[in-house]
Amino acid sequence: MDNFTYNNPVKLIFGKGQVEQLKNEVPYYGKKVLLVYGGGSIKRNGLYDQVMNLLHAAGTEVFELSGVEPNPRISTVRKGVEICKNEGIEFLLAVGGGSVIDCTKVIAAGAKYDGDAWDIVTKKVIVSEALPLGTVLTLAATGSEMNRSSVITNWETNEKYGWGNPVVYPRFSILDPVNTFTVPRDQTVNGIVDIMVHTLENYFHVQRETYLQDRMLESLLLTVIETAPKLLENLESYENRATILYCGTMALNGMLSMGYNGDWATHNMEHAVSAVYDIPHGGGLAILFPNWMKHSLSANPERFKQLAVRVFAVNPEGKTAEEAGLEGIEKLRAFWRLIGAPSRLADYGIDHSKLELMADRAMARGEFGNFRKLDRNDVLDIYRASL
Repeated sequence: MDNFTYNNPVKLIFGKGQVEQLKNEVPYYGKKVLLVYGGGSIKRNGLYDQVMNLLHAAGTEVFELSGVEPNPRISTVRKGVEICKNEGIEFLLAVGGGSVIDCTKVIAAGAKYDGDAWDIVTKKVIVSEALPLGTVLTLAATGSEMNRSSVITNWETNEKYGWGNPVVYPRFSILDPVNTFTVPRDQTVNGIVDIMVHTLENYFHVQRETYLQDRMLESLLLTVIETAPKLLENLESYENRATILYCGTMALNGMLSMGYNGDWATHNMEHAVSAVYDIPHGGGLAILFPNWMKHSLSANPERFKQLAVRVFAVNPEGKTAEEAGLEGIEKLRAFWRLIGAPSRLADYGIDHSKLELMADRAMARGEFGNFRKLDRNDVLDIYRASL
């Protein structure tokens, strides 16, 4: 494995009723709080009132930014930055899923920057400070609650980019599985796919002697595969919601990627798709990742065989590494079909008409991928296979 330094400063507060900890955590950071949330589900399920009562009990003055999109947009970030600067905001609280948290991270950084927040996302500037932020998570998916990363869309230019900086690690994240009970089935499925693809993106790397990391990644995948069908039978199962919620955090908080760099090409390709079509991120990953796998199998068939045997119980006897790997890919497809994930871009009404535009967006920063480097022709081949 490669040399590495690991540091994650996020205070993780997990379990039933832990939102009460807001009254103890928030006062450390200031009296003026910007509450950031999405389309209003937290008002329907009562979480909004609970959070507001706790913030007021802590003696804070609360400002609000609502309406954060599923693929959060830079226009919404700009509104948040304006509120922060005009009102002297001292602390930001994201209540929602990964999209809300991603948006809040860029607001926190943009509030300390004199220029346009899009400069931060496009890495035109590297910021050195940000307002402190915390999170109350309502969706198991992105892992944004315990990492430094963020993904933002510029809808006017059909661009969507990932960005990260240590200054936007949340100071704390509160994870109560009860707050995920009302997540609809389709969003739950998309979150499960997102968690699995984060794990798989890490799994496909080129470093040697990552024995422990491999086993941890495989364990997380097996846990999700075992738990997901049970959760989908009962969306209010605390035990299964808790397991999936914890898996989502662990999949992308850096603990499973020490000593190597994962691939992440599929994420880049999906960002290009949803920048043009605004589809759910997890749905796009479910469509693209198996086709990336088939396209990349020849780069290291033994790696695919290992995954197939250890995670998908493929019997390797009498099979080449390629054959075992292909069987594992098909078993992954079958599992995602079983839980109701989409399998073709056509499921979202996407045809060949904007493939070139999506490829242009995917290639905006040049060739990409760590397990196998992709050029524009590779990207187009994967998109065509996904139609």
